[in-house]
Amino acid sequence: MGPDAWIALAVVAGTIGLLITSRVAPDLVFVGALTILMVTGVLSPADALAGLSNPGLATVGVLYVVVSGLVDTGGIHALGARLLGQPRTIAGAQSRLMLPVIGLSAFLNNTPVVAMLVPFVEDWAKRSRIPVSKLMIPLSYAAIFGGVCTIIGTSTNLIVNGMLIAETDYDGFGFFDIALVGLPLAIVGFLFVLVTSRWLLPDRSSPLRQPEQSREYTLEMLVEPSSPLVGKNLEEAGLRNLPHAFLAEIERGGTVLPAVSPHVRLQIGDRLLFVGVVESLVELMRLRGLVPAPDQLFKLDAPRAERRFFEVVLSASCPMVGKTIREGEFRTHYDAVVIAVARNGERMLGKLGDIRLRLGDTLLIESRPSFIKRQRNSRDFLLVSEVRDATVPRHERAGLAVAILVGMVALATFEILSMLEAAMLAAGLMILTRCTATAAARARIDWSVLTVIGASLGLGQALAVSGAAGSIASWWIALAGDSPWLALLAVYAICSLFTEVITNNAAAVLVFPIAEATAESLGVSLLPFVVVIMMAASASFATPIGYQTNLMVYGPGGYRFTDYTRIGVPLNVLLGLITVLLAPFFWPF
Repeated sequence: MGPDAWIALAVVAGTIGLLITSRVAPDLVFVGALTILMVTGVLSPADALAGLSNPGLATVGVLYVVVSGLVDTGGIHALGARLLGQPRTIAGAQSRLMLPVIGLSAFLNNTPVVAMLVPFVEDWAKRSRIPVSKLMIPLSYAAIFGGVCTIIGTSTNLIVNGMLIAETDYDGFGFFDIALVGLPLAIVGFLFVLVTSRWLLPDRSSPLRQPEQSREYTLEMLVEPSSPLVGKNLEEAGLRNLPHAFLAEIERGGTVLPAVSPHVRLQIGDRLLFVGVVESLVELMRLRGLVPAPDQLFKLDAPRAERRFFEVVLSASCPMVGKTIREGEFRTHYDAVVIAVARNGERMLGKLGDIRLRLGDTLLIESRPSFIKRQRNSRDFLLVSEVRDATVPRHERAGLAVAILVGMVALATFEILSMLEAAMLAAGLMILTRCTATAAARARIDWSVLTVIGASLGLGQALAVSGAAGSIASWWIALAGDSPWLALLAVYAICSLFTEVITNNAAAVLVFPIAEATAESLGVSLLPFVVVIMMAASASFATPIGYQTNLMVYGPGGYRFTDYTRIGVPLNVLLGLITVLLAPFFWPF
């Protein structure tokens, strides 16, 4: 190996080391590594930045806009509730999540499947009171399991099959041929995650898991006449086990129902009194069919979808102190409406309008976005702050947003448009139909994830063009000698290793000609080697950088590099052994 190869290996090793320590943000680590490769001349600027023009990367970026439309219309919650239901255990939640994802990923590219489901799972985990760290890695792994079951499940399968047809006399694989190996891998992988995740996946809970450290509000909600919750009991409506909030009482026709039973069925006009932390109450206000009860709420000029939520702390000079919310005419003074009240841990029951305000009370209010500019320096409030990510969904457009999503999936599935083209069309429709605003869509794009994906493609390119990867692969496979079984195992091992540190497609393209030469020298069929390459290049579990879906759940799951290693290494070994045993059984040497 030449100097460039050694530099590339050193940079990759340093990158992995920094990621393991978790002391530097991943996007900074990757950009720094790419800078070193350019400065040392291992990569030209064009090669280093080529990953930023990768269609897969562009597809992930555009899908953030599609997801923004689903979030802003409430379609996320509607789809999540229908697809995933209400699990009672972590294992049950993982089963409900992984099985449909495996099925979807067998027919759709797994990267967009994960991109669309990440916000579903975040919302679902919060409502189900399950640590999101127990669900994000299973989501990514399930997409990988499904991808190895069909020839279109991953782009890697298509590339390797294309190379087989173009460079050999073989006819290539049919749509479901690789399922002979892929389906057993998916079943074993699913069971492995289900059984071992209790010990091997981290339990990183949100700060909301310590509600005693959080400010508790009292919130009054009203069941609308058109509410889909009418006639449902509290459990069916999803109001039974709320994350860090609970239903304290129901007022119905002037009668108060305290200690509410989960079997009570909701009726039109019910006033529901909730107690909980601000994030949980904001989620309640996003539910379709429930609206804050204050009568003055609907007298604000701005549409609800354009309003924002703010927290304010009353000062001694505030004219509202000593008056009830109704007497103080809060809306008239501040063009804002009080939604909920918190008072130093005190639980305040009864109607919101009858609460007499005191110095230091914290109010959750709803107003126009300009409220914070107008009142930031007001003497009436000790503190004014906006509640982030708390806009009210445009529920009337939820059906349209879901229809756009379904249309995008159909166009890509039937190959009328490429995945990137279908995603760009869907993103444009989300903005044109006002399912999401341009500013909201732009804000939801996770630029750090896109940066890491693009830079990781550059690192893989460095290993390939410097000759480091080719030299290592040839040396490793040569150790197998004259045994086709050992050669097959060596091909899987080196392809799996390359997939963890460079891209899956690059690993497959790199190993294919070496495997072809090995099969020819041994006088055996190439087909079991091709199947092994497909499985090894797709089954990347041990690092977050080996596969795009692993990177996409890295941040939302709150993971560290070692979290993937702990569960991914044994999974890699297990599936590798099964693949090497099954491939020659169905495609003999």
